[in-house]
Amino acid sequence: MTTIDELLALDRRHVWHPFTQAATAPAPIPIRSARGAHLIAADGRDYLDLISSWWVTLHGHAHPAIAAAVARQAAELEQVIFAGFTHEPAIRVAERISAILPTGLERVFYSDDGSTSVEVALKLAYQYWWNKGEPRRHRFLAFEGGYHGDTFGAMSAGRSSGFYKPFHDLLFAVDLLPYPETWNGDPDTEEKEATSLAMLEAWIGRHGREAVALIMEPLVQGAGGMRLCRPEFVRTVADRLKAAGVLLILDEVMTGFGRTGATFASLKAGVTPDLICLSKGLTGGFLPLAATVCRQEIYEAFLGGNFERAFAHGHSFTANALGCAAALASLDLLQAPETAARIAAIESVHRERLARLAHHPGLARPRVCGTIAAVSFGGSEQGYNASQGPRLRAFFLERGLLLRPLGSVVYLLPPYCVSDEELHRAYDAIEEAAQTLT
Repeated sequence: MTTIDELLALDRRHVWHPFTQAATAPAPIPIRSARGAHLIAADGRDYLDLISSWWVTLHGHAHPAIAAAVARQAAELEQVIFAGFTHEPAIRVAERISAILPTGLERVFYSDDGSTSVEVALKLAYQYWWNKGEPRRHRFLAFEGGYHGDTFGAMSAGRSSGFYKPFHDLLFAVDLLPYPETWNGDPDTEEKEATSLAMLEAWIGRHGREAVALIMEPLVQGAGGMRLCRPEFVRTVADRLKAAGVLLILDEVMTGFGRTGATFASLKAGVTPDLICLSKGLTGGFLPLAATVCRQEIYEAFLGGNFERAFAHGHSFTANALGCAAALASLDLLQAPETAARIAAIESVHRERLARLAHHPGLARPRVCGTIAAVSFGGSEQGYNASQGPRLRAFFLERGLLLRPLGSVVYLLPPYCVSDEELHRAYDAIEEAAQTLT
């Protein structure tokens, strides 16, 4: 039998881990199994997963209903090329997603992950105008601090996130607006929103006829530090873009499927975008699957008598049948009354405990949106590279908690099966960290 040390030696020899500086990072923790909100390490240690394993695990690890659905599908059809063929799980997922999204979003293009769903949206928006005979439209707009993934189009839209310096010269131009970040008790919210909207108005005045689309993460900028904005702001942006004839892309890769307290952040904001990007929780965390959903008018612009008008984009595992089966089972769980009750309970605990943390001198900007909560640890260093991050992560791991700070920002984004007691345990550790490390 292979020992833990032997496994880690093989890992060091052959594996390249994401978002990791291998020269300085501690050894990764081998995980043997998982159930609910808990990860069981190879050495038997139990870790409470409070970030849904990179925001994907909606209902808990190894949920029996999703596991059974995947097993049934695997015995019948695991994969088929999706060009020229189709299958019932993909059709059913498209039907169900369209039914719960804002009215009018009804054409589903499948891909593999969040980055590719964004890449698809950017390409669809650009070719939409090209197909309509408006090739002069080439300008995209995004918000400072936004993150949309790691493929080249997604990097271009998220260039201000700070992750892509080596690739700067290869990215296409995307104009940026200031993001009106807000938090509990922020007195400057309306002033920041007014500044951002004034700059949007000026940009439309200068570039409206060249504009392709604006892309934004509605309500919460995730990797940028769990930065919130108000629903009213998203709605005003959407209204102004619609009046100017500029497309709106909402990146709901993280905010979708209940994370903000509503099924989708766009519903909470009362906005119907032209295109929406989905992934992460789509399959309940079981398998990679993504979807870009658009309005019928956009789809029809790609119809014609020649292939040049078609959308020449695809992936080997597009609409993978196993992923679609997992998505159907996850949607069943998402729409169950008990899930809505758990989402409300999680938000209630967040609000209760953040109110206490708000008075701690070492903490700042407590914020909550549905099941997402965050607080910033003080100090002169901020941003993803802040030295507090590794120290905080190690502090929490020692206490059996998987919390992966975004630099100086500690956030909770748990699976919906997490109990109130487990959430309180996490907040107790955050309070302890604030006493010890600030």
